[in-house]
Amino acid sequence: MTVSPLAPAQFPDLPAVAGVEAAIGRAGFYKHERPDLLLLRFPEGARAAGVFTTNAVGSAPTDQCQHALAAGNGAVRGLLVNAGCANAFTGPPGDAACQRSLLAAARKLDADPALMLAASTGVIGVVLDDAKIAAALPAMQLAPIQWRAAAEAIMTTDTFAKAAGATCVIGDAAVSIAGIAKGSGMIAPNMATMLAFVFTDAALPASVLKASLSEANEDSFNAITVDGDRSTNDCVLLVATAQTPTPAIGAADDPRLAAFRDALKRVLANLAIQIVRDGEGATKFVAVRVDGAVSDKSAKTIARTICESPLVKTAIAGEDANWGRIVAALGRADEPIVRARIAVRFGALWAAKNGMVAPEYDEAAMSAYMKRAELDIGVTVGDGPGSALMYTCDLTKRYVEINGDYRS
Repeated sequence: MTVSPLAPAQFPDLPAVAGVEAAIGRAGFYKHERPDLLLLRFPEGARAAGVFTTNAVGSAPTDQCQHALAAGNGAVRGLLVNAGCANAFTGPPGDAACQRSLLAAARKLDADPALMLAASTGVIGVVLDDAKIAAALPAMQLAPIQWRAAAEAIMTTDTFAKAAGATCVIGDAAVSIAGIAKGSGMIAPNMATMLAFVFTDAALPASVLKASLSEANEDSFNAITVDGDRSTNDCVLLVATAQTPTPAIGAADDPRLAAFRDALKRVLANLAIQIVRDGEGATKFVAVRVDGAVSDKSAKTIARTICESPLVKTAIAGEDANWGRIVAALGRADEPIVRARIAVRFGALWAAKNGMVAPEYDEAAMSAYMKRAELDIGVTVGDGPGSALMYTCDLTKRYVEINGDYRS
Protein backbone atom coordinates (compact mmCIF):
# COMPACT_ATOMS: atom_id res chain seq x y z
CA MET A 1 0.00 0.00 0.00
CA THR A 2 1.33 3.42 -0.97
CA VAL A 3 1.14 5.89 1.89
CA SER A 4 -0.63 9.17 1.16
CA PRO A 5 1.78 11.95 0.11
CA LEU A 6 -0.03 14.14 2.64
CA ALA A 7 0.65 11.81 5.60
CA PRO A 8 2.44 13.09 8.72
CA ALA A 9 6.16 12.38 8.82
CA GLN A 10 5.76 9.97 11.73
CA PHE A 11 3.31 8.46 14.18
CA PRO A 12 2.96 10.81 17.18
CA ASP A 13 4.08 10.18 20.73
CA LEU A 14 0.93 10.03 22.81
CA PRO A 15 0.54 10.53 26.55
CA ALA A 16 -0.31 7.49 28.62
CA VAL A 17 -3.97 7.22 29.63
CA ALA A 18 -4.31 5.11 32.76
CA GLY A 19 -7.02 2.49 32.67
CA VAL A 20 -7.10 1.72 28.95
CA GLU A 21 -6.18 -1.87 28.06
CA ALA A 22 -6.26 -3.32 24.56
CA ALA A 23 -6.07 -6.64 22.77
CA ILE A 24 -5.62 -6.98 19.02
CA GLY A 25 -6.45 -9.97 16.84
CA ARG A 26 -7.39 -11.26 13.41
CA ALA A 27 -10.93 -12.52 12.86
CA GLY A 28 -10.36 -12.93 9.13
CA PHE A 29 -12.72 -10.34 7.67
CA TYR A 30 -10.07 -9.63 5.02
CA LYS A 31 -8.59 -12.05 2.51
CA HIS A 32 -5.07 -10.89 3.27
CA GLU A 33 -3.24 -11.28 6.55
CA ARG A 34 -3.87 -8.23 8.76
CA PRO A 35 -5.31 -7.36 12.18
CA ASP A 36 -9.01 -6.53 12.04
CA LEU A 37 -10.22 -6.80 15.62
CA LEU A 38 -9.65 -4.46 18.58
CA LEU A 39 -10.93 -5.11 22.09
CA LEU A 40 -10.63 -2.42 24.76
CA ARG A 41 -11.18 -2.78 28.50
CA PHE A 42 -11.92 0.08 30.91
CA PRO A 43 -11.99 0.08 34.72
CA GLU A 44 -14.98 0.26 37.02
CA GLY A 45 -16.29 3.80 37.12
CA ALA A 46 -15.42 4.63 33.52
CA ARG A 47 -17.92 6.78 31.66
CA ALA A 48 -18.43 7.40 27.94
CA ALA A 49 -20.30 9.58 25.50
CA GLY A 50 -20.64 9.48 21.73
CA VAL A 51 -21.76 11.27 18.61
CA PHE A 52 -23.05 9.22 15.73
CA THR A 53 -23.92 9.36 12.06
CA THR A 54 -27.09 11.13 10.97
CA ASN A 55 -27.37 8.73 8.03
CA ALA A 56 -30.95 7.46 8.40
CA VAL A 57 -29.97 3.88 7.53
CA GLY A 58 -27.54 3.61 10.43
CA SER A 59 -26.06 0.28 11.49
CA ALA A 60 -26.31 -2.37 14.17
CA PRO A 61 -23.25 -1.11 16.09
CA THR A 62 -24.29 2.56 16.08
CA ASP A 63 -27.78 1.57 17.26
CA GLN A 64 -26.26 -0.61 19.97
CA CYS A 65 -23.89 2.12 21.18
CA GLN A 66 -26.60 4.73 21.45
CA HIS A 67 -28.91 2.38 23.32
CA ALA A 68 -26.24 1.17 25.74
CA LEU A 69 -24.97 4.67 26.55
CA ALA A 70 -28.50 5.89 27.22
CA ALA A 71 -29.53 2.86 29.28
CA GLY A 72 -26.39 2.85 31.42
CA ASN A 73 -26.02 6.61 31.84
CA GLY A 74 -22.65 6.39 30.10
CA ALA A 75 -21.21 3.56 32.19
CA VAL A 76 -18.83 1.46 30.10
CA ARG A 77 -16.44 -1.46 30.64
CA GLY A 78 -15.46 -2.46 27.12
CA LEU A 79 -15.44 -1.63 23.43
CA LEU A 80 -15.25 -4.13 20.56
CA VAL A 81 -14.21 -2.80 17.15
CA ASN A 82 -14.00 -4.77 13.92
CA ALA A 83 -12.83 -3.72 10.46
CA GLY A 84 -13.90 -5.39 7.23
CA CYS A 85 -17.65 -5.62 7.86
CA ALA A 86 -19.87 -2.64 8.63
CA ASN A 87 -22.83 -4.79 9.74
CA ALA A 88 -25.09 -2.07 8.33
CA PHE A 89 -28.43 -2.62 6.58
CA THR A 90 -28.48 -6.15 7.94
CA GLY A 91 -31.80 -6.10 9.84
CA PRO A 92 -32.51 -8.32 12.86
CA PRO A 93 -29.77 -10.84 11.90
CA GLY A 94 -27.18 -8.04 12.07
CA ASP A 95 -28.49 -6.85 15.42
CA ALA A 96 -28.32 -10.39 16.81
CA ALA A 97 -24.79 -10.88 15.50
CA CYS A 98 -23.69 -7.64 17.14
CA GLN A 99 -25.15 -8.74 20.47
CA ARG A 100 -23.56 -12.19 20.27
CA SER A 101 -20.15 -10.70 19.52
CA LEU A 102 -20.47 -8.37 22.52
CA LEU A 103 -21.52 -11.25 24.76
CA ALA A 104 -18.37 -13.13 23.75
CA ALA A 105 -16.24 -10.02 24.33
CA ALA A 106 -17.89 -9.41 27.73
CA ARG A 107 -16.99 -12.95 28.80
CA LYS A 108 -13.39 -12.27 27.77
CA LEU A 109 -13.34 -9.12 29.92
CA ASP A 110 -15.45 -10.59 32.75
CA ALA A 111 -17.73 -7.60 32.26
CA ASP A 112 -21.46 -6.93 32.18
CA PRO A 113 -22.58 -7.25 28.52
CA ALA A 114 -24.88 -4.25 29.07
CA LEU A 115 -21.77 -2.10 29.59
CA MET A 116 -20.15 -3.11 26.29
CA LEU A 117 -20.02 -0.94 23.16
CA ALA A 118 -19.54 -1.98 19.54
CA ALA A 119 -18.16 -0.27 16.43
CA SER A 120 -17.75 -1.68 12.93
CA THR A 121 -16.42 -0.50 9.59
CA GLY A 122 -16.23 -2.10 6.17
CA VAL A 123 -18.66 -3.38 3.55
CA ILE A 124 -22.35 -2.47 3.92
CA GLY A 125 -25.09 -5.11 3.57
CA VAL A 126 -23.14 -8.07 4.96
CA VAL A 127 -24.16 -9.59 8.29
CA LEU A 128 -21.30 -9.71 10.77
CA ASP A 129 -19.91 -13.24 11.11
CA ASP A 130 -19.67 -13.16 14.90
CA ALA A 131 -18.38 -16.74 14.98
CA LYS A 132 -15.09 -15.42 13.59
CA ILE A 133 -14.89 -12.93 16.45
CA ALA A 134 -15.68 -15.57 19.07
CA ALA A 135 -12.94 -17.78 17.62
CA ALA A 136 -10.36 -14.98 17.65
CA LEU A 137 -10.99 -13.62 21.15
CA PRO A 138 -9.37 -16.41 23.26
CA ALA A 139 -5.92 -15.79 21.77
CA MET A 140 -6.09 -12.01 22.21
CA GLN A 141 -4.00 -10.80 25.16
CA LEU A 142 -4.97 -7.65 27.06
CA ALA A 143 -2.23 -5.18 27.95
CA PRO A 144 -1.82 -1.40 28.31
CA ILE A 145 -2.82 0.04 24.96
CA GLN A 146 -0.21 0.38 22.24
CA TRP A 147 -1.59 3.28 20.24
CA ARG A 148 -0.12 2.52 16.83
CA ALA A 149 -1.14 -1.12 16.86
CA ALA A 150 -4.66 -0.19 17.94
CA ALA A 151 -4.95 2.43 15.20
CA GLU A 152 -3.73 0.00 12.55
CA ALA A 153 -6.25 -2.65 13.61
CA ILE A 154 -9.23 -0.46 12.70
CA MET A 155 -8.01 0.72 9.27
CA THR A 156 -9.84 -0.10 6.03
CA THR A 157 -8.64 1.83 2.95
CA ASP A 158 -6.52 4.06 5.19
CA THR A 159 -2.87 4.34 4.17
CA PHE A 160 -1.55 5.37 7.59
CA ALA A 161 -2.52 5.02 11.24
CA LYS A 162 -4.05 8.13 12.80
CA ALA A 163 -3.58 9.31 16.38
CA ALA A 164 -3.34 12.50 18.42
CA GLY A 165 -2.92 13.45 22.06
CA ALA A 166 -2.65 16.31 24.52
CA THR A 167 -2.24 17.03 28.22
CA CYS A 168 -3.98 19.66 30.31
CA VAL A 169 -5.14 20.41 33.84
CA ILE A 170 -8.53 20.26 35.48
CA GLY A 171 -8.21 22.26 38.67
CA ASP A 172 -4.83 21.16 39.99
CA ALA A 173 -4.97 17.70 38.41
CA ALA A 174 -2.85 16.93 35.34
CA VAL A 175 -4.81 14.78 32.88
CA SER A 176 -4.09 13.15 29.54
CA ILE A 177 -6.14 12.88 26.35
CA ALA A 178 -5.27 10.49 23.53
CA GLY A 179 -7.20 9.17 20.58
CA ILE A 180 -7.11 7.12 17.41
CA ALA A 181 -9.22 7.35 14.27
CA LYS A 182 -9.78 5.70 10.93
CA GLY A 183 -11.22 7.11 7.75
CA SER A 184 -10.21 7.70 4.14
CA GLY A 185 -13.29 7.50 1.93
CA MET A 186 -17.05 7.86 2.42
CA ILE A 187 -16.24 10.92 4.49
CA ALA A 188 -18.78 13.68 5.01
CA PRO A 189 -19.58 13.55 8.72
CA ASN A 190 -22.67 15.31 9.91
CA MET A 191 -22.86 14.62 13.53
CA ALA A 192 -17.73 8.75 7.15
CA THR A 193 -16.79 5.42 7.15
CA MET A 194 -15.21 7.08 10.03
CA LEU A 195 -14.49 5.88 13.55
CA ALA A 196 -12.71 7.78 16.31
CA PHE A 197 -12.04 6.73 19.87
CA VAL A 198 -10.67 9.26 22.36
CA PHE A 199 -9.68 8.52 25.95
CA THR A 200 -8.88 10.55 29.05
CA ASP A 201 -7.90 9.57 32.57
CA ALA A 202 -10.06 12.35 34.03
CA ALA A 203 -13.07 11.60 36.24
CA LEU A 204 -15.98 13.23 34.42
CA PRO A 205 -19.69 12.36 34.26
CA ALA A 206 -21.29 11.26 31.01
CA SER A 207 -23.28 14.49 30.69
CA VAL A 208 -20.12 16.59 30.74
CA LEU A 209 -18.38 14.25 28.31
CA LYS A 210 -21.35 14.45 25.93
CA ALA A 211 -21.50 18.25 25.96
CA SER A 212 -17.74 18.62 25.57
CA LEU A 213 -17.61 16.07 22.74
CA SER A 214 -20.52 17.60 20.85
CA GLU A 215 -18.91 21.04 21.03
CA ALA A 216 -15.49 19.80 19.90
CA ASN A 217 -17.00 17.65 17.16
CA GLU A 218 -18.60 20.60 15.38
CA ASP A 219 -15.31 22.19 14.32
CA SER A 220 -13.43 18.93 13.78
CA PHE A 221 -15.18 15.86 12.37
CA ASN A 222 -18.15 17.96 11.28
CA ALA A 223 -15.81 20.30 9.43
CA ILE A 224 -14.24 17.80 7.02
CA THR A 225 -15.33 16.15 3.80
CA VAL A 226 -13.53 13.89 1.36
CA ASP A 227 -16.27 12.85 -1.05
CA GLY A 228 -19.61 14.01 0.34
CA ASP A 229 -20.77 10.48 1.21
CA ARG A 230 -21.99 10.21 4.79
CA SER A 231 -21.40 6.74 6.16
CA THR A 232 -23.88 4.51 7.95
CA ASN A 233 -21.34 3.79 10.69
CA ASP A 234 -19.76 7.11 11.75
CA CYS A 235 -19.03 7.04 15.45
CA VAL A 236 -16.91 9.17 17.77
CA LEU A 237 -16.60 7.96 21.36
CA LEU A 238 -15.04 9.77 24.32
CA VAL A 239 -14.19 7.57 27.31
CA ALA A 240 -13.10 8.85 30.73
CA THR A 241 -11.40 6.18 32.84
CA ALA A 242 -11.54 8.20 36.10
CA GLN A 243 -8.06 7.05 37.08
CA THR A 244 -6.84 10.57 37.87
CA PRO A 245 -8.75 12.27 40.69
CA THR A 246 -10.17 15.50 39.36
CA PRO A 247 -12.50 18.10 40.89
CA ALA A 248 -16.18 17.27 40.76
CA ILE A 249 -17.41 18.88 37.53
CA GLY A 250 -21.15 18.95 36.92
CA ALA A 251 -21.37 21.09 33.79
CA ALA A 252 -19.30 21.45 30.64
CA ASP A 253 -19.21 25.24 31.01
CA ASP A 254 -17.49 25.01 34.42
CA PRO A 255 -14.46 27.37 34.17
CA ARG A 256 -12.24 24.64 35.63
CA LEU A 257 -12.93 22.56 32.52
CA ALA A 258 -11.81 25.21 30.02
CA ALA A 259 -8.32 23.80 29.47
CA PHE A 260 -9.72 20.29 29.01
CA ARG A 261 -12.26 21.46 26.45
CA ASP A 262 -9.56 23.29 24.50
CA ALA A 263 -7.27 20.24 24.56
CA LEU A 264 -10.11 17.98 23.44
CA LYS A 265 -10.82 20.31 20.52
CA ARG A 266 -7.17 20.16 19.47
CA VAL A 267 -7.09 16.37 19.59
CA LEU A 268 -10.29 15.96 17.58
CA ALA A 269 -9.25 18.59 15.02
CA ASN A 270 -5.88 16.85 14.59
CA LEU A 271 -7.54 13.48 14.00
CA ALA A 272 -10.08 14.96 11.59
CA ILE A 273 -7.43 16.69 9.52
CA GLN A 274 -5.43 13.44 9.31
CA ILE A 275 -8.50 11.77 7.80
CA VAL A 276 -8.62 14.42 5.07
CA ARG A 277 -4.88 14.02 4.49
CA ASP A 278 -5.58 10.34 3.89
CA GLY A 279 -8.52 10.98 1.56
CA GLU A 280 -8.68 8.20 -1.01
CA GLY A 281 -6.35 9.13 -3.85
CA ALA A 282 -5.72 12.61 -2.44
CA THR A 283 -2.71 14.69 -3.50
CA LYS A 284 -3.87 18.08 -2.17
CA PHE A 285 -4.99 19.15 1.30
CA VAL A 286 -7.36 22.11 1.08
CA ALA A 287 -8.67 24.53 3.71
CA VAL A 288 -11.73 26.55 2.66
CA ARG A 289 -12.78 29.55 4.73
CA VAL A 290 -16.05 31.39 4.11
CA ASP A 291 -16.66 34.85 5.58
CA GLY A 292 -19.41 37.45 5.33
CA ALA A 293 -22.33 35.03 5.56
CA VAL A 294 -25.53 35.81 7.41
CA SER A 295 -24.66 33.22 10.08
CA ASP A 296 -22.03 30.63 10.93
CA LYS A 297 -24.49 27.91 9.90
CA SER A 298 -25.01 29.53 6.51
CA ALA A 299 -21.26 29.93 6.07
CA LYS A 300 -20.75 26.24 6.83
CA THR A 301 -23.36 25.21 4.28
CA ILE A 302 -21.61 27.31 1.64
CA ALA A 303 -18.18 25.97 2.59
CA ARG A 304 -19.41 22.38 2.44
CA THR A 305 -20.96 22.96 -0.98
CA ILE A 306 -17.64 24.27 -2.29
CA CYS A 307 -15.66 21.47 -0.66
CA GLU A 308 -17.92 18.76 -2.07
CA SER A 309 -18.18 20.11 -5.61
CA PRO A 310 -16.68 17.53 -8.00
CA LEU A 311 -15.81 20.35 -10.41
CA VAL A 312 -13.92 22.29 -7.73
CA LYS A 313 -12.15 19.16 -6.48
CA THR A 314 -11.09 17.96 -9.93
CA ALA A 315 -9.83 21.44 -10.82
CA ILE A 316 -7.66 21.33 -7.69
CA ALA A 317 -6.41 17.87 -8.71
CA GLY A 318 -5.46 19.31 -12.09
CA GLU A 319 -3.75 22.31 -10.43
CA ASP A 320 -6.15 24.62 -12.23
CA ALA A 321 -7.18 27.78 -10.34
CA ASN A 322 -10.61 27.69 -11.94
CA TRP A 323 -12.19 30.09 -9.48
CA GLY A 324 -15.37 30.25 -11.56
CA ARG A 325 -16.23 26.77 -10.28
CA ILE A 326 -15.99 28.07 -6.71
CA VAL A 327 -18.31 30.96 -7.53
CA ALA A 328 -20.78 28.58 -9.17
CA ALA A 329 -20.67 26.24 -6.15
CA LEU A 330 -21.29 28.95 -3.57
CA GLY A 331 -24.18 30.24 -5.66
CA ARG A 332 -25.96 26.86 -5.60
CA ALA A 333 -25.65 26.46 -1.83
CA ASP A 334 -29.08 28.12 -1.57
CA GLU A 335 -27.88 30.48 1.14
CA PRO A 336 -28.13 34.31 1.20
CA ILE A 337 -25.23 36.02 -0.54
CA VAL A 338 -24.46 39.51 -1.83
CA ARG A 339 -23.27 39.04 -5.40
CA ALA A 340 -21.51 42.42 -5.53
CA ARG A 341 -19.41 41.48 -2.45
CA ILE A 342 -18.23 38.04 -3.60
CA ALA A 343 -14.47 37.61 -3.45
CA VAL A 344 -12.20 34.59 -3.92
CA ARG A 345 -8.56 34.22 -3.00
CA PHE A 346 -5.99 31.43 -3.26
CA GLY A 347 -3.47 31.95 -0.49
CA ALA A 348 -2.63 35.67 -0.69
CA LEU A 349 -3.57 35.86 -4.38
CA TRP A 350 -6.91 37.42 -5.29
CA ALA A 351 -8.89 35.86 -8.12
CA ALA A 352 -12.11 37.82 -7.64
CA LYS A 353 -13.20 40.93 -5.77
CA ASN A 354 -16.46 42.82 -5.50
CA GLY A 355 -18.39 40.38 -7.64
CA MET A 356 -15.98 40.20 -10.58
CA VAL A 357 -12.44 39.24 -11.57
CA ALA A 358 -9.87 41.01 -9.39
CA PRO A 359 -7.91 43.83 -11.11
CA GLU A 360 -4.65 42.28 -9.87
CA TYR A 361 -5.49 38.73 -11.02
CA ASP A 362 -2.29 37.01 -12.19
CA GLU A 363 -2.84 33.70 -13.99
CA ALA A 364 0.84 32.71 -13.88
CA ALA A 365 1.15 33.36 -10.15
CA MET A 366 -2.10 31.52 -9.50
CA SER A 367 -0.96 28.48 -11.52
CA ALA A 368 2.28 28.38 -9.56
CA TYR A 369 0.36 28.47 -6.26
CA MET A 370 -1.86 25.57 -7.32
CA LYS A 371 1.15 23.26 -7.54
CA ARG A 372 1.46 23.29 -3.75
CA ALA A 373 0.39 20.22 -1.78
CA GLU A 374 -1.50 22.36 0.75
CA LEU A 375 -3.89 25.06 -0.41
CA ASP A 376 -5.74 27.84 1.39
CA ILE A 377 -8.90 29.13 -0.30
CA GLY A 378 -10.80 32.12 1.08
CA VAL A 379 -14.29 33.15 -0.01
CA THR A 380 -16.29 36.23 0.94
CA VAL A 381 -20.04 36.10 0.28
CA GLY A 382 -21.34 39.32 1.82
CA ASP A 383 -21.06 41.63 4.83
CA GLY A 384 -22.57 39.36 7.48
CA PRO A 385 -20.98 38.09 10.71
CA GLY A 386 -21.01 34.41 9.73
CA SER A 387 -17.84 32.44 9.04
CA ALA A 388 -16.79 28.81 8.74
CA LEU A 389 -13.66 26.78 8.09
CA MET A 390 -13.78 23.37 6.44
CA TYR A 391 -11.16 20.96 5.17
CA THR A 392 -11.21 18.79 2.07
CA CYS A 393 -8.94 17.23 -0.54
CA ASP A 394 -8.80 16.91 -4.30
CA LEU A 395 -10.62 14.27 -6.35
CA THR A 396 -8.28 12.18 -8.50
CA LYS A 397 -8.41 9.18 -10.81
CA ARG A 398 -7.03 7.13 -7.95
CA TYR A 399 -10.23 7.72 -5.94
CA VAL A 400 -12.22 6.09 -8.74
CA GLU A 401 -9.79 3.16 -8.88
CA ILE A 402 -9.91 2.57 -5.11
CA ASN A 403 -13.69 2.60 -4.94
CA GLY A 404 -14.18 0.76 -8.21
CA ASP A 405 -12.08 -2.09 -6.84
CA TYR A 406 -13.33 -1.93 -3.22
CA ARG A 407 -15.14 -5.30 -3.25
CA SER A 408 -13.18 -6.91 -6.09
